[in-house]
Amino acid sequence: MSTPISIPRTAPIPIAAKPNHAKNDTPAKESIKPKASSSMRSLIVDGDLPNTRTRKDRPCDACRRRKSKCVIHEGQVACVLCKFHKQDCTFVQSPQPRKRKLVPEEGKEVKEDSAAKRRSPDRPEEPSKRRQPESSNSSTCAGSLIEDMANIGGPAMLKRTLGLQNDRYSQYIGPTTDFEPSLLDLSHFDPQDESLLSRGTLRKVSDVDTFLMLPDYNTPGYEHVIEDSDAVEAIVTPHGPALIDLYFHVIHPSFPIIQKTVFLEKYARSYQEFSPALLAAMYILAINWWDHSEQLAKSPRPNVRELERLVRTSLADAMYRPKLSTIQAGLLLSQRPEGDQWAPTAQLVAIGQELGLHLDCSTWKIPLWERGLRKRLAWALYMQDKWGSLIHGRPSHIFASNWAVRSLTWNDFPDDQSDPGDDNDREDGEVLEHERGRLLFTEMVSLSQLLAEVLETFYTLAAMDNVTRAGTSGTHMVLSLAKPVQLKLKEWFAALPVCLKMENSHTNLASSPSPLSNGSQGSRLSSTGFLHLSYFATEITLHRRIVRSLTPAGPNLPPVDPYILHICRSAAKTRLISAMDFVNRLTPSHLRAFWYFSSKTNFALIGTFGSLLWATAPGKEEADFYRMRLKEYRWTLGVVRAPESARMVKGAA
Repeated sequence: MSTPISIPRTAPIPIAAKPNHAKNDTPAKESIKPKASSSMRSLIVDGDLPNTRTRKDRPCDACRRRKSKCVIHEGQVACVLCKFHKQDCTFVQSPQPRKRKLVPEEGKEVKEDSAAKRRSPDRPEEPSKRRQPESSNSSTCAGSLIEDMANIGGPAMLKRTLGLQNDRYSQYIGPTTDFEPSLLDLSHFDPQDESLLSRGTLRKVSDVDTFLMLPDYNTPGYEHVIEDSDAVEAIVTPHGPALIDLYFHVIHPSFPIIQKTVFLEKYARSYQEFSPALLAAMYILAINWWDHSEQLAKSPRPNVRELERLVRTSLADAMYRPKLSTIQAGLLLSQRPEGDQWAPTAQLVAIGQELGLHLDCSTWKIPLWERGLRKRLAWALYMQDKWGSLIHGRPSHIFASNWAVRSLTWNDFPDDQSDPGDDNDREDGEVLEHERGRLLFTEMVSLSQLLAEVLETFYTLAAMDNVTRAGTSGTHMVLSLAKPVQLKLKEWFAALPVCLKMENSHTNLASSPSPLSNGSQGSRLSSTGFLHLSYFATEITLHRRIVRSLTPAGPNLPPVDPYILHICRSAAKTRLISAMDFVNRLTPSHLRAFWYFSSKTNFALIGTFGSLLWATAPGKEEADFYRMRLKEYRWTLGVVRAPESARMVKGAA
């Protein structure tokens, strides 16, 4: 147990609009004074807030093309995104005709909540209460506007969050610690659900979940945060904004673990508002597509090795004060072709549990956008654990009995700034591209749950021992366990939305501008490939166990029934041919896109499965067939490993 310390109370504080004055010399991480003047409180009640426009107001031309919320702060003539991109903020173009929206097929896991429409981080839970009449009770008005401030940009926005505060970090209080949950209920909590202790500040986010909030300044390496941020930015200057733009075009749509609107508004103010590890990780990933950007290709690349050195040291320091940005940085670093190591995954899972990512946050008293971000991060961490378990052959760290995160819904992706009826302000290509990414991410989550079932059913020590002990009945045991899982995989693949089918993965991708290669159709990227590759890897993992069970476990055991042998090997052959044909159908638009970290090993697993069938072939003719197919597959991998193709395929052959 840590030594009790005496700390000043850092929360709760009233939230008001940022005063319009020059920056002073106060360090960026310094806490805001805990008391506010009466003028500040009246400022909140009177509604003197940044000029965040409602959907009745017209977005600028650039925001309409990006399907983004157009936010213009008071006293400014350009919106946040136009300032970030250093472009004119114009209101010339007319709205586009309404387009049909892309929706998941009936019966799919991801759906629109009937009780709540999709909201942006800039929109409160009850839009009808955004502006209270002057005659309404002032306390009600203040509460409504403070809730709005928690969901829009500005320097005070992160004070309402749990996992992204500038000066504090959170620790989940579990049921068996020295904090007895029943005694916590006896503590005096203020209107912000916080209670000051000698060890820190208790924050109650629900009737059953409580966190301990601790100050950043007591942690190792805190004094180097600004210095590290400056060092990271110095390496990429002046290309930082271009790299961030590249990141959100290539990586973010299919791996949405960053709150885009919040990030861009903070980045437009200062890069020093971010964890240096997260900023460096985003730059490192985006640099992989450096040559595909017309703007960046003309300049020399930044020093990636120095960025990697900085991210290692800053991430190690950040683990002493873990926040959601720590998980984000770790997950992004793991997506590099050389970043799929098992030990860091264990660290990320532990940090996620410290932050309460394994819990159901759907009713927590935190900003709506943070709930969605937490769920997306939780499932991204789940996928990292399960696919890491597969490719490294290690036991998983996450178990269903200690996983309470609910399935993702459309409301968990609030970065789309328009309501479902706002199609007049959006271009069809952008709608398709971003909604395709959401569907891809959620389908990957569903597939990862099926992979977890395969690993738990067939590849735990207990499961493998049970098959061995079954002796001659081992094959029948494996087949009986495999049948329901096989049916689930078949149903998952058959129910994929049309836009995620390989033959439809390029539909309308060229109808909106892109920073890649002059925005030509051939330059539009599709990450659908890694989803299908992951499906074949899951199928192969299941059939590897079946084929392995066909070989007698001992020298004195009788051979498997010839009919069962034929049926099982025929099914395995079909899966192998389908997987190899899939690789043959990959196009440059697939290969140059973002690929999930496990993809390199998943390509290799296809070859491993072919080698297993070759080695166990009962006759020469069948063995020759697999030998020739493996030779062709190695040639195919050699082609797709070309410099202008997928980096994730390198090392798979």
